[in-house]
Amino acid sequence: MTEARTIPIASVAPRRDPAVPALERVRAYHERTKHRLDGYAKGPETIDWSSPPDPFRHFEGSFRLQLALSADALTVNFDELGSVAPAAPTLAAIGALLELSFALAAWKEAGPDRWSLRCAPSSGNLHPTETYVIARGIDGLADGVWHYLPREHALEHRAHYLPAHEGAPLLQIGLTSIHWREAWKYGERAFRYCQLDMGHALGTLRYAAACLGWSARLNESISSDAIAARIGTDRADDFKGVEHEDAEGLVEIGFGSYSTDVREPVEPAFIEWVGSATRVDRWPMYKWPVIDDVARATQRPPLPRPAESDAGIARRLPAPAGLHAPTLIRNRRSAQQFDRKHTMRADQLWPMLDALVSPASAPLDVWAPHARVHPVLFVHRVDGLAPGVYALPRSTLGHALLRMGLDQNFAWTRVEGAPEHLPLYRLNDVAVQFIARRLSCGQAIAGDCCVAWAFVAEFDDALADSPWRYRDLHWEAGLLGQALYLEAEAAGLRGTGIGCFFDDSVHEALGITGTRLQTVYHFSLGLPLTDARIRSEAPYAHRDTLAPSPAQPTQERSDS
Repeated sequence: MTEARTIPIASVAPRRDPAVPALERVRAYHERTKHRLDGYAKGPETIDWSSPPDPFRHFEGSFRLQLALSADALTVNFDELGSVAPAAPTLAAIGALLELSFALAAWKEAGPDRWSLRCAPSSGNLHPTETYVIARGIDGLADGVWHYLPREHALEHRAHYLPAHEGAPLLQIGLTSIHWREAWKYGERAFRYCQLDMGHALGTLRYAAACLGWSARLNESISSDAIAARIGTDRADDFKGVEHEDAEGLVEIGFGSYSTDVREPVEPAFIEWVGSATRVDRWPMYKWPVIDDVARATQRPPLPRPAESDAGIARRLPAPAGLHAPTLIRNRRSAQQFDRKHTMRADQLWPMLDALVSPASAPLDVWAPHARVHPVLFVHRVDGLAPGVYALPRSTLGHALLRMGLDQNFAWTRVEGAPEHLPLYRLNDVAVQFIARRLSCGQAIAGDCCVAWAFVAEFDDALADSPWRYRDLHWEAGLLGQALYLEAEAAGLRGTGIGCFFDDSVHEALGITGTRLQTVYHFSLGLPLTDARIRSEAPYAHRDTLAPSPAQPTQERSDS
């Protein structure tokens, strides 16, 4: 049933005093946007389902370059990631990188409804993340800034760099968020979901780069303002009257033997910007000023480059062998319903846990070793594991914080039969299906799955004097979720990220008091049930029917 439009309503937010420290504003936002048993975080009172935000922004007036669909030509298996010979940095290879990270994965139809899915998951399938390519010295691709178009699997040229780059090829991927795409449905909590999506985006990009034998590393020293300037999202005239894009992160791609290093490129002497951004929603019904406030409060300042350090342990338990990595990546889906009778095997769980504690392997090596987010498992049906609550502290400090911060009656017993290097502890052996479902806003997927997860963050310590790490905590949780998504697919199972949970009720169930620890994301994993009413179509069967834009004459298209 379509809901009628209403007169636009502005949400009421506390008066913002610019003198209030950023950290206080971040803490206030987090507390304000918690879901509680007696009420959810502020969101829209009505939603016009017939008119969602446009998931495909483009820049009018920009030249488009269509990319080849080349990922199928890659012969790498999922268990081989990390040992792949690097591909040459060509336009076709960059097309494969984008095809396996931010491209469409399928179209779905049910009755009169039709929607697309992408390789990177998103809360509500709303996709706030936009992708930019900064290229210098790449064979077949003009130097400059390009915006990626997932519907067309094409690039549009936003900025021309002159003079031509000399030296080793350079490639950077800039990521931004359009907060309104999430806020349209989720209201004030949407900023959290945009950050979780960013974590999934980092994971998806890292897996895609690994398929090509490339590295992908988040630049953690560059400021938010510098990213915006580099990709052009600070250009007010190019975004006049349309939704703002919030600069999130810049990922540097390394080509192995084809590049010497990933140092900052010398800025070009001349830059010409082209194109203006399209509107995402012409009739927004609400405003959520608290999102703009927390976005400002979490802007990253310029930071010194982190010193080189030990990356930690690499993965010891490989994923199942013989699974074509590009196919696995594109087949990733969020389960909508689980078989509540299915029991997964413990030997399916161990590689998943190993992926979460291996900072020197993809996808965790997308940034310097971080271990500020720790999984708590609600085990329902795993052969060899008693139902109950388990913890997987991902660092020595995390272990100490969890032991101090969780219920003091928890047993903290090492799990017999688990690989020795996995820090998995049984906390209690109480059946928790009903509890897990209730804590995740009553969603059946948290109770019918084999394992439900709560990602608990070192909240106070991470944010102390660094309010921008509020984003990082959610990125880390989303990154762990992306690892679980693909590990589940490899095991013949499926996962689903859960952003809706009763924050403080989770804390109460785990014995958490104060704010030193906070849950930031939930996840579920099990055997999916397929809805036969939903039909699937290939992601790019429609490309031949797309009319070229005025800025893209047919004779100038390229498939190379």
